[in-house]
Amino acid sequence: MLRLTTGALALGLIAGGAQAADDVTLQLKWVTQAQFAGYYVALEKGFYEEEGLNVTIKPGGPDIAPPQVIAGGGADVIVEWMPAALAARERGVPLVNIAQPFKSSGMMLTCLKETGIESPADFPGRTLGVWFFGNEYPFLSWMSQLGIPTDGSEGGVTVLKQGFNVDPLLQKQADCISTMTYNEYWQVIDAGISPDDLITFKYEDQGVATLEDGLYVLEQNLADPAFADRMVRFVRASMKGWKYAEENPDEAAMIVLEYDDTGAQTEAHQKRMMAEIAKLTAGSDGRLDPDDYARTVATLLAGGSDPVISAEPVGAWTHAITDAALN
Repeated sequence: MLRLTTGALALGLIAGGAQAADDVTLQLKWVTQAQFAGYYVALEKGFYEEEGLNVTIKPGGPDIAPPQVIAGGGADVIVEWMPAALAARERGVPLVNIAQPFKSSGMMLTCLKETGIESPADFPGRTLGVWFFGNEYPFLSWMSQLGIPTDGSEGGVTVLKQGFNVDPLLQKQADCISTMTYNEYWQVIDAGISPDDLITFKYEDQGVATLEDGLYVLEQNLADPAFADRMVRFVRASMKGWKYAEENPDEAAMIVLEYDDTGAQTEAHQKRMMAEIAKLTAGSDGRLDPDDYARTVATLLAGGSDPVISAEPVGAWTHAITDAALN
């Protein structure tokens, strides 16, 4: 846990209060969708403005890695999954979790029942679709704990590097694919496959769930009282946005659609997504639960000869920002 001195943070609060509008750039993990509704709600409802912030939200995409963006100075704060954040920290990008809006994991492996897969014991010999760009870490940890090689060897699985769609399942290129409870699973359903023809394995149910969608900054920036103050105000407004989104999911989905410049999202899909996202943010006030963090770290360390991280992280999270924002 990273600790900030109370005096330094207090100085930042005083100094920050004198500023009319401080710029903050947020880099999202993926494209504009209800997965990030809390931030768009906070922007649209003026919650950031009330905190004296001018927030720019940068959508992500398949070729955008948030840790690289923040390391290069392209953002002040990023949305990232904890496995990718801790892996990046071990590689030299000193990310620190300052808030954890998502309490639960929405990650699943979705399989066609016709393959005969009924449990993880049936995975060996199968082809499994896996996202990369940091999203592969929970899967690799899970397979390692099951003792299943991921190199396509005998007794192992063949990993198909899955794009951000569900085509490998629809075209039967893979027996199972990676899906989120709020997104790709419903794309499979919308493609005409009945839920009765699917079997899903939620990472939560398998005991290997890791934390998703947290807010991360660079450790050295937290030493600046003015920056810490901006993050206090940013987290406070963001969590206000998230709670509003939970309580008003349909309105939140429509706000997201207003900010989608691509026009690729539909009202029905975003409303359904927001309803599922609300289940994942429920129970979080923004503070990282140390037990959830410890479970995530233990999962990532349990990687056999090739763990996601090789040592217990030090200084990878702090309650200083959320304590100041929420108390």
